[in-house]
Amino acid sequence: MYKAPLKELRFVLHQLVGDARLAELPGLEDYSTDLADSVLEEAGTFAEEVLAPINRTGDLVGAKWTPDGVVMPPEFKAAYTQFADGGWTQLRAPQEHGGQGAPTILGTAVEELWASANLAFKLCPMLSQGAVEAIEQCGTPAQKHQYLPKIISGEWTGTMVLTEPQAGSDLAAIRTRAVPDGDAYRLYGQKIFITYGDHDFTPNTIHLVLGRIEGAPAGTKGISLFIVPKVMVNDDGSLGERNDVRCVSIEHKIGIHSSPTCVLSFGDRSGAVGYLVGEANRGLEYMFIMMNAARLSVGLEGYAIAERAYQHALEYSRNRVQGRPGGKRGPSEGKPLPIAYHPDVKRMLLTMKAHADAARAIALYTAAQLDIGRRHTDAAVRGAAQARGDLLIPVVKGWSTETGVAMASLGVQVFGGMGFVEETGAAQFYRDVRITTIYEGTTGIQAADLVGRKVARDAADAMSKLIADMVEDLEPLTASQPSAAAALAAVGALRDATTNLLQSWKQDPERALAVSVPYLTLSGLAIGGWLLARSYDLAAASMNDDREFYQGKQQIVRAYMEQVLPQAHALAVIVKSGAGSIVDADPALF
Repeated sequence: MYKAPLKELRFVLHQLVGDARLAELPGLEDYSTDLADSVLEEAGTFAEEVLAPINRTGDLVGAKWTPDGVVMPPEFKAAYTQFADGGWTQLRAPQEHGGQGAPTILGTAVEELWASANLAFKLCPMLSQGAVEAIEQCGTPAQKHQYLPKIISGEWTGTMVLTEPQAGSDLAAIRTRAVPDGDAYRLYGQKIFITYGDHDFTPNTIHLVLGRIEGAPAGTKGISLFIVPKVMVNDDGSLGERNDVRCVSIEHKIGIHSSPTCVLSFGDRSGAVGYLVGEANRGLEYMFIMMNAARLSVGLEGYAIAERAYQHALEYSRNRVQGRPGGKRGPSEGKPLPIAYHPDVKRMLLTMKAHADAARAIALYTAAQLDIGRRHTDAAVRGAAQARGDLLIPVVKGWSTETGVAMASLGVQVFGGMGFVEETGAAQFYRDVRITTIYEGTTGIQAADLVGRKVARDAADAMSKLIADMVEDLEPLTASQPSAAAALAAVGALRDATTNLLQSWKQDPERALAVSVPYLTLSGLAIGGWLLARSYDLAAASMNDDREFYQGKQQIVRAYMEQVLPQAHALAVIVKSGAGSIVDADPALF
């Protein structure tokens, strides 16, 4: 049974990140910790009572393709209606178009609850949110008026339509054609891997499609972005005839079975009517607005499933009585004990919880930086916060999702043989989370982005400033807590690795890219260690408020420092001297 981790979220939001200061930002004057707590409480209830109970049903039933369109499980359709009626589709959307204007940090906290409770369901509103951001930032006033209110209300949904059969991550290879037709365009082509590309939740879906206008330059410089509605919209906002776009099949996946992954065909008859967003040939630039938002959202999916898998494994381990560990610890000496008392099971549970806590802290800290970067009145503060948020996005996406996969695997291990049996539910979390390291850019792509665009491009200026801030925070704490010393050492390893990485980049970018994933992993571990060391100190100061919670918090931090963080030093060695074995390898000899 899923229990929304509201105490954990409140701790990170209010104590660790300090979200109360966001009320000083333009547009967030009404924000408060009381408001955040109220939203989280309601979201937790919806996640626990509506979404979590149908997660298993969605896995077993799944989305079904028919010639007339994708049919969703009835329970999912009913849940979406409740979701939209409850105003959840409006939470982060701009107020001028019917949204609530909540900050990114609160939206990120709420999204964790959706992802933990029901990842397949959560993906639908995630894509709609991305479509809203792209149209709001790049669309014409008429496009905003036509589409945003109904996507924001949940009456319609939105998608992100990029990938083609011959163009996976290489978007320069996109072939979808856009032929001018008066004020619009006619699109022809096929797209694959389109999440929620078709469904029966709503009567219309607004596709944001990458295509190439006839005569446009080759490569990424010739890609444009188009709004392609599933059903044409009349001038008065009512729905007209069906557009020439259809779902020709859905993928049969190992997980997220009730998230329809569609193959969409555009222009089988007269051409799918599309409307240019912004300027021609700037589509990839506009699409990255959606992709960056999606990368934060997908990153949180990793630790959300880690949290869910942890809760599931913890409940089982507390009830599964088997044997007795060595030593005298534990109640009822001489009698069998729940496996939660066995040392290796404790190790696995602590590892799962520690990773989830660290990844959550990084994601919410990143979200706060994005809020400051978007809204602060001081341009210098805005720029610094945005640079830090941009730096951390690939870490959130890459490290958190790899963490989610590893922790869900540990969840299966806690169950032992029963974890390999579908009926226990442990396997579903592993199957569902496995995609998160792949979609919206694989871990390798995130690592290349971190190294090439975020570290090398500014000569590690943003990373160096983050490292300096972490050192400044940690040094005073080393006198009072051992965990701070371990975290400080890991940050030192990150600093040295960054220096070595820049040297490798200057020598040969391929050498730096060969160790980019270890560098990304080191970054996640070290930044997580910094935030958890601060958590330990905050827990000590708050102990009288809720002793059990804060003692548990310190226990988790200790496990992270002793069981997880030592990996940072090995990764720093790999970054320094491990590139040669990759660069010099000949695939013909594999």
